[in-house]
Amino acid sequence: MRLTISGGRVIDPAQNLDQKLDVHLQDGCILKLGTAPADFTADQTLDASGLLVSPGFIDLSCHLREPGPSYKGNIASETQAALAGGFTSVCARPDTQPPLDSPAVVRVVREKAEAVGQVRVLPVGALTQGLEGQLLTNLSGLQAAGCVAFSNLRAAIQDNLVLRRCMEYAATFDLLLVFYPEESSLAAGGCAHEGAMASQLGLQGIPETAETLAVAQNLLLIEQTGIRAHFSHLSSARALQLVSEARQRGLPVSADVAVSHLLYTDRQLEDFDSNFHLEPPLRSETDRQALIQGLARGELQAVSSGHLPHEQAAKMAPFAASEPGISSLETLLPQLLSLVEENLLDYSAMLASLTSGPAAVLGEKLGSLKPGMPADLTLFDPEKTWLLNEQSSYSAGHNTPCWNRELKGRVMATLVGGELRYSILGDPLTTQAEKAVKA
Repeated sequence: MRLTISGGRVIDPAQNLDQKLDVHLQDGCILKLGTAPADFTADQTLDASGLLVSPGFIDLSCHLREPGPSYKGNIASETQAALAGGFTSVCARPDTQPPLDSPAVVRVVREKAEAVGQVRVLPVGALTQGLEGQLLTNLSGLQAAGCVAFSNLRAAIQDNLVLRRCMEYAATFDLLLVFYPEESSLAAGGCAHEGAMASQLGLQGIPETAETLAVAQNLLLIEQTGIRAHFSHLSSARALQLVSEARQRGLPVSADVAVSHLLYTDRQLEDFDSNFHLEPPLRSETDRQALIQGLARGELQAVSSGHLPHEQAAKMAPFAASEPGISSLETLLPQLLSLVEENLLDYSAMLASLTSGPAAVLGEKLGSLKPGMPADLTLFDPEKTWLLNEQSSYSAGHNTPCWNRELKGRVMATLVGGELRYSILGDPLTTQAEKAVKA
């Protein structure tokens, strides 16, 4: 299969490229950008005029809800939502039911994802058995089964000796560990950022130090063991500063921020809207601005969706009793584009955080349009307005403040391995014979 994507504005941060070019694909890979090779004739052409063309988006933290309760979603529904959001690869969180703590469960997830045939699903294995923080999982077996990284999420490993042993094992096999930093005793019972808003609303707060203390402790152990480590969902300026300073000292660490923490603050809690009940909690405007600036400067390597779909009942309880989480795969692009429109980010920084940045974190050969790379592409219209509702949404979770709101910026087509897996362009592919008839 040979395909040419013509007429689009191609932005590839990995190559410092921003130019109107044709993209030529062959056998599921990028063949060439610009003028086609002399011996190349496309079987089909996709007209991308007026669209931006980028490498496919990569999400470092996404809950696919399978295995688990089907009423919250499944691999089919959430990977379809990922395609609609422009994602071609998603890292599946390990807190499924049962957790991704055995090669058998990981293989089931991968086989189901391959059968659905939508996006690349990259499992993140559980660091400890049952995510209980006591016994180390079979990390090498999980890696062989397809896990790209390992995490205990927010289920803290209380015994630092156990944590150190986990790190030493990971260092031996050069495995990537992902930390969701939170000191559990300081966060216990909290549901909002500890500050004036939480006090005003009578909500139990989670202090910034719950995050920074965990980051500082982990960094000391990382320095001792030399592991590759990634901090996911940083929410505070101070935590970002700690990680940035560690990178400057040469530690092999990286970090991402959930898109919600770039858009919202604890001021959104004023109406007790449970869609803003998140982990970590939304913090201050000072923190939000620091995270945006850190992203623009490259101190944060990626933006993650933090996608966690819920059924309606999970969000119907009072704020503190509702289940934390937000459905965000389908809205991430327009949300980030709003920061571009405000001149807080440029296209290159925004797209780097969705493509080359997360690919570098994972050490995967993805996230670029260089010749020979997998032909994973996202085509989007930054000016297109649309409404997120029952007709346009694919995720089983409607737990988002964007529901029934007009959004600006929409993914028009997503290709995975050179195959058009999602499109709202109508009939976008034209064969050579059809082109000749039109001529």
